[in-house]
Amino acid sequence: MSFSIGIVGLPNVGKSTLFNALTRSKQANAANYPFCTIDPNVGVVEVPDERLEKLTAVSKSQKTIPTTIEFIDIAGLVKGASTGEGLGNKFLSHIREVDAIAQVVRAFFDENVIHVHNRVDPKDDAAIINTELALADLQTVEKKLKAAKTSAKGAGAKEFQSHVDVFQKVFDHLQTGAPTRQLSFSEDELALVTELHLLTMKPMLYIVNTDENPKSEYRNPKLDETAEQIEVSAKLEAELADLSPEEARQYLKELGIERTGLDKLIIAGYKLLNLITFLTSGEPETRAWTVKAGAKAPQAAGVIHTDFVKGFVKADVVAWQDFVAAGGWHKLRETGKMRLEGKEYIVRDGDVVYFHINA
Repeated sequence: MSFSIGIVGLPNVGKSTLFNALTRSKQANAANYPFCTIDPNVGVVEVPDERLEKLTAVSKSQKTIPTTIEFIDIAGLVKGASTGEGLGNKFLSHIREVDAIAQVVRAFFDENVIHVHNRVDPKDDAAIINTELALADLQTVEKKLKAAKTSAKGAGAKEFQSHVDVFQKVFDHLQTGAPTRQLSFSEDELALVTELHLLTMKPMLYIVNTDENPKSEYRNPKLDETAEQIEVSAKLEAELADLSPEEARQYLKELGIERTGLDKLIIAGYKLLNLITFLTSGEPETRAWTVKAGAKAPQAAGVIHTDFVKGFVKADVVAWQDFVAAGGWHKLRETGKMRLEGKEYIVRDGDVVYFHINA
């Protein structure tokens, strides 16, 4: 199961520099002028997971395969993007295709890197982007609302009146500038709204691109109490990307930094998308798999192969710590830590699972 996070923001806030660092690539053009990224750059990033190394050692696995998350570097939006300013319409269409949005705002001063509005104001940067997303959604909802009102005057009027009510509710909310994701919907309402593919319905977090000065006046801006916010230095991440893993760890230690920006973004991304990781381990391979929190055992089996959903019979399940402590599957039965679970079992983060499938 693949999940994607779109990296958005105004031009020259550090999106492409951050993308290149996260994906350890140079594929995104990070030039110092607006619209240097025209087409979205896509990078698949391995999710760091220290559990894999320990499971691999216990199972003597031939291969170790981490789970991945996809980052998409979407070109800079500008004021008026919702009406086609810059390359707005094209960029907005790219945002519709991602599962979540990571909005980069600039919280550093560098006279060598121009700002599209010639100032550093993270809160205003965020407001511009959020307004453009809301305006684009308003256009979408307005069309649907007009069509629903027309249909409500004809046959089946009662059914379409409920559509009118839902679309009017969303339209009125968007006019305040607030995102659709802040609204509450019934199951039927949510089904209607989901079909609109609204930009402001997508989960979003803020990436505050800072400099390395802890006393900077731009640090820790208060952007939005309803959204997750993390601080990352794209410049530092770019430096780390050029180092070996061991050199990067040592450099972070010298700076007194516990987690890389990638680690922070992946943790925040998993939380944002409500994801967990379960694991499989044996001699052929140890592997991490991603599912939505709340997934039942057959759904988790279906991530490995779609045929496993129908063929699911049962699953051997153990917490990864107990798997390591026991020394693998062969010795687990003696510990009493392994459980036999059925179709209603809800998979937990860190479960090591062996699925029994009826072929």
